[in-house]
Amino acid sequence: MPTTGVPGAVAPAPADAPAAAPADLSGLTATPTGAFSPEAARKDVPILHRTVNGHPLVWLDNGATTQKPRQVIEAVSAYYSAANSNIHRGAHTMAREATELYEAGRNAVAQFLGAPSPDTIMFVRGTTEAINLVAQSWGRAHLGPGDDILVPVLEHHSDIVPWQLIAEETRARVVPVPLTPDGEIDQAAYADLLSARTQMVVVSQASNVLGTVPPVREMTALAHRYGAKVLVDGAQAVAHMPVDVQELGADFYAFSGHKLFAPTGIGALYATPEAMAEMRPWQGGGNMIESVSFERTTFAAMPHMMEAGTGHISGVVGLLAAIDWLRGFDQNAVAAYEQQLMTYAMQAMATVPDVEVIGSAAERIAVLTFTMAGHDPASIADWLDRDGIAVRAGHHCAQPALAHYGLESAARASFALYNTSDEVDQLVASLRRLGQSGQSGQPGQGAPAQQA
Repeated sequence: MPTTGVPGAVAPAPADAPAAAPADLSGLTATPTGAFSPEAARKDVPILHRTVNGHPLVWLDNGATTQKPRQVIEAVSAYYSAANSNIHRGAHTMAREATELYEAGRNAVAQFLGAPSPDTIMFVRGTTEAINLVAQSWGRAHLGPGDDILVPVLEHHSDIVPWQLIAEETRARVVPVPLTPDGEIDQAAYADLLSARTQMVVVSQASNVLGTVPPVREMTALAHRYGAKVLVDGAQAVAHMPVDVQELGADFYAFSGHKLFAPTGIGALYATPEAMAEMRPWQGGGNMIESVSFERTTFAAMPHMMEAGTGHISGVVGLLAAIDWLRGFDQNAVAAYEQQLMTYAMQAMATVPDVEVIGSAAERIAVLTFTMAGHDPASIADWLDRDGIAVRAGHHCAQPALAHYGLESAARASFALYNTSDEVDQLVASLRRLGQSGQSGQPGQGAPAQQA
C-alpha cells in the first residue's frame, strides 16, 4: 500500500475515481514538542488528575499497565468517528484509510524497535500471545526429544508456561537458569547450561518483579554460538529504554501495547526474516491466506500469515499514537530520569522501618518490589489505596523469582516517566503511617492479591 509519509493520510484515489469528502483524521496522531520533563508528560495523561478515596491519584502500578495520554485516547476516538472499516480486503475509501493507518502502525513499530523492515512485525494481542505464537509456530516445528529450552528463574509466567506446554507435546525440556542472591541471572550457570541441545533461550529485557536488566546482547551472542534461537520479552523494557532489536541480536522480540501507554489487547512480535522462514501457521482463517479450496490452501506471505482474522485495528491506531507520543520525548532523557527517580525511591524506602526491597541488581528499571514485616502484601496495597496510591500485590506472575527469596507474595511499586519524587514521598509517608498504625495486616485482610 503506498504511503504519504504522514500517519493517517491515505493514498490518492485513481484519477477517474469520483470525488469523496475526506475523513478528518487530524486527531489520530499528535506528538508533544519540547524537552522531556515528567510534568510535561503528566499534562497529557487525563487519569493522573483524578482523585481516589479523596486523594490525588498516585499511579505506581505501571508494571501492570500504563496510563494513556490524551493523544492515544483521541486517536482511537477519531478512528471510530471518522475511519472505522475493516482492512486489506476492501476497495472503498474508508477501507483504504483504515488499511493505511494499520500499516502505518506496523511501520512505526518497526522504527521504534530498530527492525530492518515493517515486514518483520506481526501484530498480536500482547506479549503473552506473541510468546505462545512462537512456541506453537516455531517450537512445534523445531523441538523434539532431548532438546532444551533455557528460561531463567527470573521470568514471568508467560515466558515459562507456553514452553512447558510445547515441551510436553514435543518431549523437549524446559531448563531453569538460576539467579544470584542480588536477583541477576547467574551468567556462569547460563554458560554451563548452554549446549548443542539448546534450541531456544527465553529472557526478559527487564524483569517485572525485580526490575533486573540482564545483559541480553551478550546472552544472545553466546546462545547463537550453539545455534540456539533467542526470544526476548520486552514487555517491561519498551517504556523505559531505547530498544534496537538488531543490536540485541534477538531472533524474536515481543511487547504489549498497554505497557507502552497504548490500549489493551494490542502488541507486536518482531522476528528476523530467517526465523520467520522457519515458522508455520498457528491460527487459520481469513487474512492469512492466499487462496483456499477444499483440495488445497496456500498462505499469505509473512507477516500476514500470522495474523488470522480481523486485527485489532483501533488498537494499532492507539499504538501508533502512543509511539508517536513517546518518541516526542528524548528517550535517553526519559531513561536517565527514571534511573534518578529509582535511586531516590530506593534511598527513601530504606528509611521506612521494617521495609525490605527485594533484589539489588546493578542494572534495573524503576521497579521496587518489597515486603513489610508484620504486614501482608495485600493489606499493604489496601492501606496505600486509602491514600490514593496504587501499587500491586501478590506473586506478580513470577512465582519462581519470588520463591528464590523464600516468598510467595510481595508488594510492588513500579514507575514511569510521568511519576515524580513527590509521589515517592507520598508512598513513603503512607508506609510510615502504616508502620505506626498498629494494624497487623494478616493474610485475608484488605484487598485481594493482584497478580499481573
